Amino acid sequence: MQRNSLKGELLAEFFGTLVLLALGDGVVAAVVAGGKSDFLMITFAWGLAVTMGIYVAGGLSGAHLNPAITIALAARRDLPWNKVVPYVIAQIAGAFCGAALVLCDYSKLIDKSALDLVAAGKFVDFQAAKLSLDGIFFTHPRVDLASGFIDQVIGTCLLMFLIRAISDTRNNAALANLGPLIVGLVVVVIGQSFGTMAGYAINPARDFGPRVLTTITGWGAAPFAEDGGYWWVPIVAPIIGALIGIYLYDFTIRASLIERGSLPLPGEELDGITVREQPQV
Repeated sequence: MQRNSLKGELLAEFFGTLVLLALGDGVVAAVVAGGKSDFLMITFAWGLAVTMGIYVAGGLSGAHLNPAITIALAARRDLPWNKVVPYVIAQIAGAFCGAALVLCDYSKLIDKSALDLVAAGKFVDFQAAKLSLDGIFFTHPRVDLASGFIDQVIGTCLLMFLIRAISDTRNNAALANLGPLIVGLVVVVIGQSFGTMAGYAINPARDFGPRVLTTITGWGAAPFAEDGGYWWVPIVAPIIGALIGIYLYDFTIRASLIERGSLPLPGEELDGITVREQPQV
């Protein structure tokens, strides 16, 4: 059996992203609909959700769990381009199903919270109150579309740059079993530092999958119409940010490490020749 068959990789991306969204959206539901704790709880739980997703998928696919990461790695020839579309589809499907688990579990509490908002006079009808809770599943810009776009580019750029640094064996790379935890902490600190302006989606699948889910389960067209049609920003901006992040790392830190004399890794070019096997010292 081929351990890294495409089928296995896609299953890993699907279930890894499912775990990510189930735990991530789950904690937002606990805070927003359940009235538990605060933003600090959300950021730490999202970081742990990323860690758990990576532990699920890391051995088969490398645990991208994020179309922006997948596209950035393909751009740097770390992933064949013919795998990009299947990976992205698996990630979006996993995000959809992970969010569906949260909706299945929290649907009655969400409805109760909406009724409570109406009873408190904050909304005139149930549907409007329920729409106010859709942030459980996807993100909104705090100010405007342009600010959200900039926020998503910066956040995903930092995410990709730091993932590249953490996984670079020439650098002070984390040990294999600690890598997922360190990446989870990266998500925690990005959430706490850059989570206010637009909810730090930093992942097209994480935002798009739940938008599709809510559209077909009672929220109507609002998930794609709200905030001036903001829905495309958490798709496009993270891809741009991830591309900036990976090129920024590779042409600064990684290039400097190679110049210092670190050995090239398989698949990288050295004096115009692509290295197929690790050179022997």
